[in-house]
Amino acid sequence: MGDLIQSLGLSASGMRSQSMRLRHVSENIANADTPGYHRKTVSFQEDMASGQVTTGPVRLDRSDLARIYDPGHPMADDSGHYDGSNVDLVIEIADAREAQRSYEANLRMFDQARQMTQSLFDLLRR
Repeated sequence: MGDLIQSLGLSASGMRSQSMRLRHVSENIANADTPGYHRKTVSFQEDMASGQVTTGPVRLDRSDLARIYDPGHPMADDSGHYDGSNVDLVIEIADAREAQRSYEANLRMFDQARQMTQSLFDLLRR
């Protein structure tokens, strides 16, 4: 019985972590055209005591910002360039798809454990 309850907690922690990842991917996509914006990344950590997944600290991608030529832009320097963002929409969409599929897998595991727990309770009531 304890293993079924623990599996519910593990699946829920995976869903929480993937939803946090999706949140940061969404922020990256929304700020793809924001000058000077650095892409956010999130890592996952395992809680050794419970085995649950937690999100680590949010980190900024320190790769070079895109240099954009637009002499009419208010942030342009003397050469007509300004710093864009380092968000690559293809990478963000791939990350979003991966997070979505992982979330759905955790959701299926959660639902399966819930159904098994319900079946066990039904058997114990007889």
